[in-house]
Amino acid sequence: MKKHVLVYSDGSCLGNPGPGGWGAILRTADAGAERRMCGGFRLTTNNRMEITAVLEALRALKEPCIVDVYTDSRYVCDSIEKKWLIGWQKRNWIKADKKPAKNRDLWERMLPLLGTHEVRFHWLKGHAGHPENEACDCMARAEACKPGLPEDPGMRDPANR
Repeated sequence: MKKHVLVYSDGSCLGNPGPGGWGAILRTADAGAERRMCGGFRLTTNNRMEITAVLEALRALKEPCIVDVYTDSRYVCDSIEKKWLIGWQKRNWIKADKKPAKNRDLWERMLPLLGTHEVRFHWLKGHAGHPENEACDCMARAEACKPGLPEDPGMRDPANR
């Protein structure tokens, strides 16, 4: 039987683009175990940090799981739940408006994880007092403020700005 994991995630950017951070809380559904993760980059975008939070949480899972992801990012939720991601991939990473899809590098890393795990996305209103979302926001903002952050390699592509 697969483990059921709850993931809470958030991304933050001080300026867009600017220094950014992400935070994630992974918790077994029975509340038996919890792990907090965070990181950041010196120049990135808010959407990249929102995706990265989910990506890193899914990468941390050691075996296929049932995962409920809670995020305040409409971009992340809609990209998956409304199947935009599948459409972009089918159209060689071109959106319906004929413009290139941003953050392809991160989405390509996420796709195999979405195939490994049974993932459901849930949107939360940000800054609305949800304890785990607020904790992820604090982690993300703290990361964005750290000195000496590494470069976000995806920002080398101007299409991601």
